[in-house]
Amino acid sequence: MIQVLCVLFTLFSAPAAMAEDTSAMAAKLGAIPAEGAELSQFLWKNRPVIVFADSENDPRFVEQMRLLAADPAGLLARDVVVVIDTTPANRSPLRQALRPRGFSLVIIGKDGASKIRKPLPWSVREIGRAIDKMPIRLQEIREGSGG
Repeated sequence: MIQVLCVLFTLFSAPAAMAEDTSAMAAKLGAIPAEGAELSQFLWKNRPVIVFADSENDPRFVEQMRLLAADPAGLLARDVVVVIDTTPANRSPLRQALRPRGFSLVIIGKDGASKIRKPLPWSVREIGRAIDKMPIRLQEIREGSGG
């Protein structure tokens, strides 16, 4: 009986623990909420990596935040700004512009164009490799102004 109660307690407390963990990871990354954010504010300054989910308890969102928090320096070296949107009901400007379905990882270039969309979490290494192939990033590397 005690074992059953322990299992039930674990199952019901897991979503709350995951939400706390993702909030801490978002804070560690300096992630910004999508509400009020627009692509134009990042133009030519940053590369937004936008993480969409229908809930902050979505296991893919939790995994993505864990992967991003594991290597914030890799993101910083590439001028990445992490933007998160886990409330589809709010219809943020980014959600309206990019129209994600469920979980979605979207990488935006410094030119403001959507470069890559993924339906599954990506590590910072994979994101970095994709960014390092972009023409503006290649120019930054040649000039020594980035990374």
